[in-house]
Amino acid sequence: MMRNLFKRLVSKCRRVWAESSSERYVDYLRSRGARVGDGVFVREPKRVTIDLTRPSLLKIGNNVRINRGFLLLTHGYDWYVLRNLFDEVYASSGRVTIGSNVFFGFNVTVLKGIEIGDNCIIGTGSVVTRSIPANSVAAGIPARVICSIDEYREKRRIDYVVEAKDYARSIVEVHGRRPVPGDFREEFPLFLDGDQLPDDLPVAAQLGDSLAAYQRRHRAPYASFDAFLDDCDLPAVRNG
Repeated sequence: MMRNLFKRLVSKCRRVWAESSSERYVDYLRSRGARVGDGVFVREPKRVTIDLTRPSLLKIGNNVRINRGFLLLTHGYDWYVLRNLFDEVYASSGRVTIGSNVFFGFNVTVLKGIEIGDNCIIGTGSVVTRSIPANSVAAGIPARVICSIDEYREKRRIDYVVEAKDYARSIVEVHGRRPVPGDFREEFPLFLDGDQLPDDLPVAAQLGDSLAAYQRRHRAPYASFDAFLDDCDLPAVRNG
């Protein structure tokens, strides 16, 4: 009995240590037998639940981003009701395979027996009850494909300009000042060419492995930051 108690205590300590960082949590998943690729990031591991009752059923590819509230199941215990009715056990389990370059919004649930292909975005609050093909954007309860990744790219290409301009207007409305480049930590491609890397914007950090290609190819739609602001229809800056 004392030996089992000690083993449970050690197991709990390992888990607490693992939950202290994304890197440790990923290493913990691997140590338990899950197959996890490179570049996997888990935001707030303490608020993530990944079912490790059958770790050999779990496979995660490269460059996957998991946000808080994530729940992944490789088994089910719904047969509890059948046991109580019929005095029988019907174990329930299934593989979960997540491809590479996948993003999960907050509070996503992935049930057993699911495969999510490469290059997918799973929207916040989704419950994934069936497999999602590669190059898809899916959302909802249950999650369903709402567009292809190419269609989503074209939508973002238009919407992010509109959203950035509205953000600029909100800075004037709320803070009573003219926006500065440092406000636009993700919107910088609108006014910076690829070879422009200012100190006050995290261009390299945001782009990661895409930095070199961005530097070679990107040309900003606005000639300068001031040209961008001129197109924003900013309200008047209040005095004082």
